[in-house]
Amino acid sequence: MPSETPLSDRDLRLIDAGMVLASEHSLEAVLQRIVELAVELTGAQYGALGVLTPDGGAIEEFVTVGITPEERAAIGDPPVGHGLLGELIRDPRPMRIPDIGADPRSVGFPEHHPPMTSLLGAPVRGRGTVFGNIYLTEKHGSEPFDEEDERVLEVLATQAAVAVENARLAEEAERRGREVQRLQVLSERERIGKELHDGVIQSLFAVGMNLQALAAASEDADVARRLEAAVDDVDQAIRDLRNYIFGLRPGILADRQLDQAIKELAGDFEARSGVVTIVDVDPEAASLLASRGSDVVQLVRESLSNVERHAEATTCRVTLARSDVGFALEIDDDGRGFEVGQETAGMGLRNLDERVASLGGSLEVRSEAGDGTTVVAVLPA
Repeated sequence: MPSETPLSDRDLRLIDAGMVLASEHSLEAVLQRIVELAVELTGAQYGALGVLTPDGGAIEEFVTVGITPEERAAIGDPPVGHGLLGELIRDPRPMRIPDIGADPRSVGFPEHHPPMTSLLGAPVRGRGTVFGNIYLTEKHGSEPFDEEDERVLEVLATQAAVAVENARLAEEAERRGREVQRLQVLSERERIGKELHDGVIQSLFAVGMNLQALAAASEDADVARRLEAAVDDVDQAIRDLRNYIFGLRPGILADRQLDQAIKELAGDFEARSGVVTIVDVDPEAASLLASRGSDVVQLVRESLSNVERHAEATTCRVTLARSDVGFALEIDDDGRGFEVGQETAGMGLRNLDERVASLGGSLEVRSEAGDGTTVVAVLPA
């Protein structure tokens, strides 16, 4: 039998990239991960994913790697799809250009834009529709992108299209699940309220009426006074029940949803990665963070993804608690760690830092080679 040709290192990395994308269920996280993986696999300095409008005629969102938030702010509005970017929109085929400035289709760059020479692009196409385009520039080492880089990006773009579709389906299923759960909660609240109102409250009301009648008929002033006091107690109990029926404390419900979401996320992570994961959520912190629950869940998801991809850990802990300035979300692992300040673009810490900053908080990363990693997101009250 002929011997099988062993897979190249880049092919193995492509397989790993496909598994990483398949593990993400948030569309926002998938988009960011696509760009990060494209940069890693091709050695590009800058990467971007231009998400197209529903009609496919322009860019409506630009997800980037390699450009700081300050640089993006200095550049101004994201591109809508002119020049070479527009060419890839109009003709969605892989594009490899060694010198952007020499191409007649180029319209140049806006003021304060980092200098870029080479370009490699590919469409993210699924079910006959182009979702967006991946753009890579400036390969490290001043070398132009080659045919192998183009092949790798095409394969990654195919994997990306599947991941985008899965994330969309997952978010739609989650949205429908939330709606079903909300309807179930409302139905159950209505049922409980009806039973309390038609049963318990009516019974208490009858008891109060009888006590009031006895008080009015009593010739003993002390007995009448005690009966009137009992009537007041019954009235207070009725008011408390009515407040319970119409209030039902929605904060408690949201609190349980956040706690459950974190536990389910950790459980899925443990089953997938084999990393023993412990969750410790302070009920008071979860209750107060209920309105920002989706952001907290996304921070946990991205942090656990980093642990799975980089840490080589055996145990991990997720903690949510009150802190002196608000709330602290902590994810620590016993993995191989790294030297803080020397992490690669693929570590995903920049994305975490930006997300925490958008919530008005701060991110602290503590790690040393061989001694695990602790990521602490401090969120304001």
